[in-house]
Amino acid sequence: MKPLNFVASLLFLLFVLQTGTKAQDLKKYDKGSYIKGKDSIDYRILFPENFDPKKSYPILFFLHGRGESGRDNEKQLTHGAKQFLTPQFRKDHPAIIVFPQCPADSYWANVDIQTVNGKREFHFRKGGKPTKAMHALLGMVDNMLDKPYIDQKSVYVAGLSMGGMGTYELLRRKPKTFAGAFAICGGDHVANVQRYKKVPLWIFHGEKDDVVPVSHSMTVVNQLKVLGYEPKLTLYPEANHNSWDSAFAEPQLLPWLFSNYKK
Repeated sequence: MKPLNFVASLLFLLFVLQTGTKAQDLKKYDKGSYIKGKDSIDYRILFPENFDPKKSYPILFFLHGRGESGRDNEKQLTHGAKQFLTPQFRKDHPAIIVFPQCPADSYWANVDIQTVNGKREFHFRKGGKPTKAMHALLGMVDNMLDKPYIDQKSVYVAGLSMGGMGTYELLRRKPKTFAGAFAICGGDHVANVQRYKKVPLWIFHGEKDDVVPVSHSMTVVNQLKVLGYEPKLTLYPEANHNSWDSAFAEPQLLPWLFSNYKK
């Protein structure tokens, strides 16, 4: 029994060390809040190694999914945050990464959600006023872009699920701001696509997604083609809603994103 107990203890110690290391890494994302008038939104921000405020850097806003909503300023780092902490990424792409958090009582995108026969249906709105969270996000983005160390030609947005929807929403509300974007399992109203048709886009979706149907992404893709633009599209035949795991594993995703510059 002693050898078995020793092995079990060793495995537990390794687990604790690994978990602690991951938690420590995420602490590299500094905590911040944007508050102006009635607008309030929390965020986490990762600065490049050896950050020099006299230089200019690309900036990426990453929008989380519904499950990471709240006010703890922690959960929004659940998916994607570790991708930007790898030594290779930090070496190849010294950029500022921002993870804002949507409050639980709001939503990134302008969409009506109904439950029919136990399943959610998403009815995207054409135009309309931004949600409370999006209004605050728009102010936060403007505030960030006022900083002298931001490269105005290298501003990006990305997101998954609700954040994928929010990505399209942010693009249409600020179409001249972003140099590139990627959206994972999101969706939008067909009439809104005209607004961001010129922004380079990479769209991802799982074909077996039973939470946000793949048809929502295809609506955006097909309308862009109608308008004469060809977005990058990657569909995963066996993936369900968590297609972000496969998307984050794409070796060319981040090099592609940061290769786009606003003219």
